[in-house]
Amino acid sequence: MKERLGSLVYGGGSTMEQIALASQGGELAMDIACVLTGRDDIDAIKKAKRLKLPFEIVDQEKFRGDDGKVDEYGFGMAMLKVFRKYGATVVMQNGWLARTPTIVIDAFPNMIFNQHPGPLPETKAMHGIQPHAAMLYFARATGRNNGTEVISQRVHANFDQGAIVGRAKVPIYLPNDTPKRLQKRALKVEHRLQIDVLKQVANGTIKETPQEYNYMKPGEEYILKSARKKARKIYPNG
Repeated sequence: MKERLGSLVYGGGSTMEQIALASQGGELAMDIACVLTGRDDIDAIKKAKRLKLPFEIVDQEKFRGDDGKVDEYGFGMAMLKVFRKYGATVVMQNGWLARTPTIVIDAFPNMIFNQHPGPLPETKAMHGIQPHAAMLYFARATGRNNGTEVISQRVHANFDQGAIVGRAKVPIYLPNDTPKRLQKRALKVEHRLQIDVLKQVANGTIKETPQEYNYMKPGEEYILKSARKKARKIYPNG
């Protein structure tokens, strides 16, 4: 029986779209069970409708109490209700910004994944264009251009601590590269990587990969810290 994917999205949904096209075109032997979004005003919903994919909205803000904290159990149960409704057996976070509750992670042991647009730990807890900007600024500051990378990892209760199951290099072109150009170039690599990871999940060959490269050398911690700070300042919303 084919695995069935639940895609978690929070923005444009471009990766979800490419995964769905790979599934519908026969390249990926995995059905798209559903798309679960965190907002109702995003382009991902338009893409889901165009692709005739079932989608539902579960907004974590509706589970935020008077104390400002999210009821993670309630939020997680609402997410699981959607996944169970459509029979999802695999979950992938394709630009999902909310913290996935532990009960959801536990419900999909070794079958819930996250895409991240930068190397770890260098771009931990960054999202959107921020990782690309940070790595570009870091390359300029050090004068050492080793490019950057995009990854796929298992979802962990703590952001960006899950084991990596896929990675792909993305070049940086100095001196005239920009964060937006790098992001656009990296996104195509992200699409391909996530599809390849899901193909491995479908055929049972998925495995964790060790850290292959350290972008930061000893003594450069302050340079990376400065690059991360600059990226967040220029792109506060990711």
